[in-house]
Amino acid sequence: MTNAEHDADADDPARAAAAPRRTTPETMRVTDPTRVRALAHPVRMDLLSFLDDVGEATATECAVHLGQTVANCSFHLRTLAKAGYIEPAEPRGRERPWRVVSRERNITPDPLDPASRRAVLELAEISVRREAERYIDHLRHLEHDGVIDPELIPLTQLSTSAFWATPAETAELIEGMHALMKRFDGRTVDPAIRPGGARMMRLLTAVNPDMAFEPAAEAAPHAPQQED
Repeated sequence: MTNAEHDADADDPARAAAAPRRTTPETMRVTDPTRVRALAHPVRMDLLSFLDDVGEATATECAVHLGQTVANCSFHLRTLAKAGYIEPAEPRGRERPWRVVSRERNITPDPLDPASRRAVLELAEISVRREAERYIDHLRHLEHDGVIDPELIPLTQLSTSAFWATPAETAELIEGMHALMKRFDGRTVDPAIRPGGARMMRLLTAVNPDMAFEPAAEAAPHAPQQED
C-alpha cells in the first residue's frame, strides 16, 4: 500500500473508526433523492461497478483500475459510504479495503416526491449513456483488433423488441429475467466456482411502456383473460 492511500484512510476519522460488518445479500431499495444523487457521478458509478466486480478493493487499487488519483478515489469512496452503498471490509494489515453493502440495488423514484423523481431521472440518464458507451467501446475493440476471436462474435448481441403485455405479464417477464441471472450468483466474488473458460459478461436490460400507444380498451375475443 502506498503512503498516499494510508494517509487518505487513516486521516479520515469516520473511515478509521468504522467497524467492518457483514455485507447483506438482500436487494437495497433506494428512493431518497440525496442517496440517489450520491450515485449520479461517473467516478462513483465506476467505483461501485469495480467493487461489484472484484468484491473489495482499497483506494489505491481503485485508483489504478480507474486511472484516477488515490485522493480522488478516497473522496468518492467516502461519499459512497456516507450514502450507505459501501462499507469497510476487513483490514489487510495497514490496508483499508472497501466493499459494497449489497450487489443488488433497486433505485426507484418516490412517486410523491418530485426531488426523488428528478434524482432518479438524472441517474438513469448517466447510467444509460455509460452502458451505451461501454458497449460501443467493445464494438470498436472488435473492429480495430488485428485478430478477432470468432467465439466473441456470437457473445456480442444487441436486440430490441416490441410487444403487447399486461402489467402482470410484464412483471412476470421482469421476474423471469432476474431468475435467469440467479444461476450466476456467487461467481463474481468466488473465482473457485467459475467454470473453465468463463468470461466477465455485461448485460443491460430495459423495459418500459411505449406512451405513444394507448392501452388496449378491452380484451379481444380470443385474448387470454387476466387472472385476479
